Amino acid sequence: MTTYNFNPGPSPLPKEVLDHVQKNMFNFEQSGMGLMELSHRSALYEQVHNQTISDLKDILRVPDDFSILLLQGGASLQFSMIALNFLGDDQKAAYVMTGSWSEKAKKEADFYGETYVLATTKENQYKSIPDVPLQDIQNNTAYLHFTSNNTIFGTQIRSFPDADVPVIVDMSSDILSKPVDWNTVDLAYAGAQKNAGMSGVTVVIIRNSLLEKASDKVSPSLSYKQHAKSNSLYNTPPTAAIYMTGLVCDWIKQNGAIEGMTERASHKAGLLYDEIDGSDGFYTGHAETEARSFMNVTFNLPTEELEKKFLAQAKEKGFVGLNGHRSVGGCRASIYNAVPVSHVEALVSFMKAFRSDNQ
Repeated sequence: MTTYNFNPGPSPLPKEVLDHVQKNMFNFEQSGMGLMELSHRSALYEQVHNQTISDLKDILRVPDDFSILLLQGGASLQFSMIALNFLGDDQKAAYVMTGSWSEKAKKEADFYGETYVLATTKENQYKSIPDVPLQDIQNNTAYLHFTSNNTIFGTQIRSFPDADVPVIVDMSSDILSKPVDWNTVDLAYAGAQKNAGMSGVTVVIIRNSLLEKASDKVSPSLSYKQHAKSNSLYNTPPTAAIYMTGLVCDWIKQNGAIEGMTERASHKAGLLYDEIDGSDGFYTGHAETEARSFMNVTFNLPTEELEKKFLAQAKEKGFVGLNGHRSVGGCRASIYNAVPVSHVEALVSFMKAFRSDNQ
């Protein structure tokens, strides 16, 4: 039976990448050693490391005045690293609240300085993206923080405002799925395990002028300046995870680059939203139409009993990871870059059949 992986993360990896790893990772470049056994100071590994950075820059068209770091600790460590490096004693940090992850990002920053909510849609269960009142940004605001895609509630920010303060964006669940306007983003970060490889490495892309403003009073292991100075080799990096990110970058370049991923995401999301919208209310999307995510499609059925039946039958047919997050319930299909179109088509066929049998 085919397994259809719709997990919210870690997510599927491209079959081509897994096949390549199986053949090459455990005797890397005929060295007699697995990639994860190589010294991170060796020429063989440094080639992997630097090529991965180069490929990320190429795919995302990162300007030359940015640095790309490959760090550890997941996106959650960035919640505190950002505040440690950029939130001064006499400053504040502004947060746009669009879901659980933005709440967690602010909570971490609260330990290190003063923060405030600039905009939120919590009052409507995060079904939409709020308007951002730039005129309400307070004096001495160090940065404005966004979460670009909200895995739990199924919403996504299409673009970011041209603010007068640095804009920092958590792109963990939609990086490499669409272009980034670097004129409006000063720091982007993302755990790799959804669209950029496997868990273990976090990509940080930071404007050099912002990097220069990072605090010098941060311990080296938590200092953006130190990691940039060391080319992300200050300590032993997650070598195998970085290798996997490089292979995913190769796969993206072979499949239409960022434009190919954007088209792929739009097509897959469209298949699911068309079924939801055409179901005469049998399936109901959680997110408002204009805020819908192309990465995480969230929906409900008429009753909890039908949802349980839907999920049970889906599991029997090989569909994995369709449970909604425990905080909101319902169902969720995560359709990151590596989820094949054919798997989404299979899910839509199942949804049609289930609706026909249960309406």
